[in-house]
Amino acid sequence: MKLVFCGTPQFAVPPLEKLAAHGFVVQLVVTQPDRPQGRGMEITAPPVKQAAVKLGIPVVQPEKIKKNEDFQNQLRAINPDAIIVVGYGRIVPPWMLQLSRHGNINVHASLLPKYRGAAPIQWAIARGETVTGVTTMRLDEGLDTGDILLKREIEIRPEDTSETLSPRLAEMGAELLVETLHGLQQGKISATPQDHAQATLAPILKKEDGLIDFQWTARETHNRMRGFQPWPGIYTRFKGKNLKIISAMPVQAATVKAGPGELRMADAGLLLGCGSGTVLELLQVQPEGKKVISAREFIGGYRPADGERLG
Repeated sequence: MKLVFCGTPQFAVPPLEKLAAHGFVVQLVVTQPDRPQGRGMEITAPPVKQAAVKLGIPVVQPEKIKKNEDFQNQLRAINPDAIIVVGYGRIVPPWMLQLSRHGNINVHASLLPKYRGAAPIQWAIARGETVTGVTTMRLDEGLDTGDILLKREIEIRPEDTSETLSPRLAEMGAELLVETLHGLQQGKISATPQDHAQATLAPILKKEDGLIDFQWTARETHNRMRGFQPWPGIYTRFKGKNLKIISAMPVQAATVKAGPGELRMADAGLLLGCGSGTVLELLQVQPEGKKVISAREFIGGYRPADGERLG
């Protein structure tokens, strides 16, 4: 099977490597241009480019693809059996959707139609899901609205964050992609339309998504903290400056009462009142412009008053 692979982030690396390992002919990798990253803003190649170079696969990095004639001609000359799209980060134009006989096959990190959009792993955890998965589908012109090919489920563990869950989903997606392509080759897979009435959205994260609403319960706040790692995290205000909550746990049976947004000192440590009378124990925090510190270091260094309100 002759393939073109379009992908950019680390999540797309296992699918690319798995295709190569299973003997699929990836004739071209399409990825985003190298960009500045990190504190030093050094120009860095995307993870997929780095993987493709190691595999000896040619790479192109077009800035635009919608009306790029050179890129169109390059793909038409390859005449791929399928175009694989995993976290590419560009809207696939109609000419590309129609180019190959098996279409554009996408690996999406949710059980579609739930969590359509750019951040399905983060939102699934943030909204308290205990099960998620991966879906292979044929792209169409909508936002993750194409026909489903295969699905596979995975448990979201209570301790999972988006950083721990993402690699497991990437590996599962890689296996499911190979299974999907073999099934298409053998004519054993029938595409199934999505039930659009069951759709939920997982939009790209914004910094404001991490701002704590003290009407959330302790469990809801904890889920957001898990889902929104490493960015934007969850944060509030303390004495006029941002305070990021790095690590925390809901208190199952709090003996100390705390109103929404209220800090209470207890033998157990530093407690934060949340919605519906629930309490969150703060374990690690990060004051604005400072390093991560323990709750006890925060109490000793910043001396919050018992009953002081955040926000």
